[in-house]
Amino acid sequence: MPLASPVARREAYLSQAHDPATKAHEAFDRKVRAKDMLGYWMIPNRSDGYREPEPEYGPYLWHWRDMREILDEAVDNVPKSEAHRRFIGFQHPDIKMGTTPNLMLGAQMLMPGEEAPCHRHTMDAVRFVVAGDGITATVVEGEQFAMTRGDLITTPNWSWHDHVSGGPSETIWLDGAVAPLTTHFRIGFAEPHQAPQQTVSRPKGWSAAQFGPVRAKYPDHSTTAFRPPYRYPWADTRAALDMLAEGDGDPHEAVTVTFADPVTGGPTLPTVDCEMTLLRAGEVTQAHRHTAAAVYHAFEGAGAAVIGDRRIEWQQGDTFVVPSWSWHAFENRSGSPALLFSINDEPVMRALGFWREEQAG
Repeated sequence: MPLASPVARREAYLSQAHDPATKAHEAFDRKVRAKDMLGYWMIPNRSDGYREPEPEYGPYLWHWRDMREILDEAVDNVPKSEAHRRFIGFQHPDIKMGTTPNLMLGAQMLMPGEEAPCHRHTMDAVRFVVAGDGITATVVEGEQFAMTRGDLITTPNWSWHDHVSGGPSETIWLDGAVAPLTTHFRIGFAEPHQAPQQTVSRPKGWSAAQFGPVRAKYPDHSTTAFRPPYRYPWADTRAALDMLAEGDGDPHEAVTVTFADPVTGGPTLPTVDCEMTLLRAGEVTQAHRHTAAAVYHAFEGAGAAVIGDRRIEWQQGDTFVVPSWSWHAFENRSGSPALLFSINDEPVMRALGFWREEQAG
């Protein structure tokens, strides 16, 4: 059907504007708004009944060289007494607060002799160590966990935790938390400890002995937090990846391991899941998408991510976002393996019944 001429369209508009029924409709809309109400018909509708998510934020890449520069300058500009506030978040420019609408990932650096005071909060959080000699430690619920490069340490909801640097060099880790989600639900409880540092009341390896693969027959679940903390040593992660890399892997996920909750076997924490992906030399994955958003950190190697219609080239240390319901695939065109650490909000999507996944082809 040919489109009406501009003159005809204008005449139709003027005719409708002067129609008594239209005027009555507009008056009714004003009345609804005046009473702080909203009619569903008042919301602009561009669909024909079919709809799927359209993220209001796109893929984004942060280079490690920029993050390292800011971390170094923060040491000079943020005093030692506020070392715990030297967290630098990857703030997505399309989002008011967060790396994704539910997740905040960032980096923190502790210099030799510095301490971060003990506190707790309702956010689930994880620490992934990108530079550490194992002398610096984070203390969670009375247990000291060494921070060695590649280690992942959990800080569950309402866990007392602090950090103590005892090594000769700086320690850098990635902090991952559901800060935006906590803010959205207005459930942001926090509390400082009565002392700058909590007492180390449990021996090293206590959580592993209680909840690891070889564990106490009757584990001790006594903790003020909602679940116990846990440390996933890098040596174990690498060994699992190398063994799985001998097989076929997954066409969409390559060789990926998850950091399972040692108690439930489920996601790393109730609101966030952590994974490590190994892309073998020359490996290219097939595209897929899901309702969870994810943030990736290039732990080793280099490669590319094709997210929607955008191609992101990443190097070791870079961090990038894969928005929810976005087609994405990874490439490693080099002659050596590449490793990607990631966090995602899949547990939230599954718990709320919002999880969906689709594979290309």
